[in-house]
Amino acid sequence: MQAQKHRTAVHIDPFKPAEGQKGLMNRWHPDIPAFCSVKPGEVFNVECHDWVGGQIGNNDSSDDIKIHNLSGPIAVEGAKTGDVLVVDILDVTPFPDMQWGYTGIFESIYATSRHIPGVRFAGIPHPGLIGTMPSQELLDKWNKREGELIAANEGCCPEVALPPTAKGAYVGQDLPDKVREKVYKEGARTIPGREHGGNVDIKNLSRGSRCYFPVYVDGANLAVGDLHFSQGDGELSFCGAIEMTSIIKDGVKKLGLRQPIFLPSPIDPKYHEQIIFQGVSVDVHGDGKQYSMDATVAYKQAALNCFDYLNRLGYSREQAYLLCSAAPVEAHVGAIVDVPNACVTMGLPRAIFDRDILPTEDGLEKRDYGQAAIRSDGVRCKQPNLK
Repeated sequence: MQAQKHRTAVHIDPFKPAEGQKGLMNRWHPDIPAFCSVKPGEVFNVECHDWVGGQIGNNDSSDDIKIHNLSGPIAVEGAKTGDVLVVDILDVTPFPDMQWGYTGIFESIYATSRHIPGVRFAGIPHPGLIGTMPSQELLDKWNKREGELIAANEGCCPEVALPPTAKGAYVGQDLPDKVREKVYKEGARTIPGREHGGNVDIKNLSRGSRCYFPVYVDGANLAVGDLHFSQGDGELSFCGAIEMTSIIKDGVKKLGLRQPIFLPSPIDPKYHEQIIFQGVSVDVHGDGKQYSMDATVAYKQAALNCFDYLNRLGYSREQAYLLCSAAPVEAHVGAIVDVPNACVTMGLPRAIFDRDILPTEDGLEKRDYGQAAIRSDGVRCKQPNLK
């Protein structure tokens, strides 16, 4: 039986830069019109560029780049403000001629990388970024609260938030000059997740998953991109997603929906044997400062503990960051009730390594794994700022 072919709502050319192509965007703004439309219940394809729009090649360069490039917006006929848009992700596949990713070269369902020797793991392709268009009221709220956060943390490094900027902004549609100027001036950056979805980076939001998004503008104006082969830096470049949409009328009120709800994919790599690193809300890798119930600090400490362990195995800090971003590591909040320390754990799958990485009485065997690609200006990976 021949597989049914579905309409492709957004076509892109993965061999050409994103800038100049129609149906791509890298800002959230209600004045961006729908690029195309679909019917409720329709199954359709969406072709997506990689998150940087073709700026990265299959080479060892890791210089700075601009992000993200999303496909859309896609209007859903009949969707009205206050409804809930239901999106089923039926499949996520690469373009057949471009099966490589930034963090690793992969075959079948497994990823390996010349930059991180001795590691092989299964991945689950999924969209890192998917969401609906905000209303002007919601956009203004985002810009106000994020602007206040920036003002309250002036000079903080890294930045606590990224304000709107026309630099690097792109909408691949023919817009009136005044509209384009307004979009580029006010449009929200796509880096964080917000009430509409956005850059949520849920690693098992893959084949068979379902998303419930609040609708803030008529048509919903869905956009998707930043597709991953595995979580984080293990993005699968030049991907296409197959999706289906339906609508729950007045769903925001019925469900009390203030932020999206996600039903994860039933498909998930199972790595049962892990080595687990604990972190608490004390900066033991820095000045020893005690933080009060700060799960973010605890998570960073768990990650830094894992990085140090990988370093003792022979991996550089850059390799450790890439590995823990791309591999299916699992982080869990262990405790957030026992003052003053929140407790977070990070589980590193043992089976992804080509040797036993467990501690022994003799310590750990350190091997020479070389180095990952670093920036051409020589800037190296630094310890994260806990502020």
